[in-house]
Amino acid sequence: MRALSIITMLFYITACATKHKPLKLVDFVEIPRFMGKWYVIANIPTFIEKGATHGVEEYTWNEKENRIDVMFTQLKDGEKKEYPQKAFVDNKAGNKWKIQFIWPLKFDYLVVDLAKDYSWTVIGVPDRDHVWIMSREKTLNETTYDEILKKLKEQEFDISKIAKVKQD
Repeated sequence: MRALSIITMLFYITACATKHKPLKLVDFVEIPRFMGKWYVIANIPTFIEKGATHGVEEYTWNEKENRIDVMFTQLKDGEKKEYPQKAFVDNKAGNKWKIQFIWPLKFDYLVVDLAKDYSWTVIGVPDRDHVWIMSREKTLNETTYDEILKKLKEQEFDISKIAKVKQD
């Protein structure tokens, strides 16, 4: 148990140590409107996502637990993989969440950009090592995509690491 505590502490120290200024987030997220299916259009992938296609995040409000149930699915090595998670809205603006893959660890999950009509969104993490550009549809207009990349570059993301995710 002591080893797990040390690993957890080291992870938090590493996660909190960032050379960047804080990310600028959207002003407000209407959580009920945000729920539903989002197709991953592009990302700086986590180790789980490298080499995967057809990424989909599905958010469902869990009234009983006062949280968001998240199901991330993707195809990897020709096989459908599912990753259930829990998300907790961390502020009144709804733009900062804590996401939990495994207990007891929770990680920042920040709504960096969001279309006014909730047709696309951008989720980032404070150290800018990962980002997800997602859409309600399997495709995203190239002009919109390019504008999102421009904004991410302004927020100090290394856009050369962002790769499109196959969604046919």
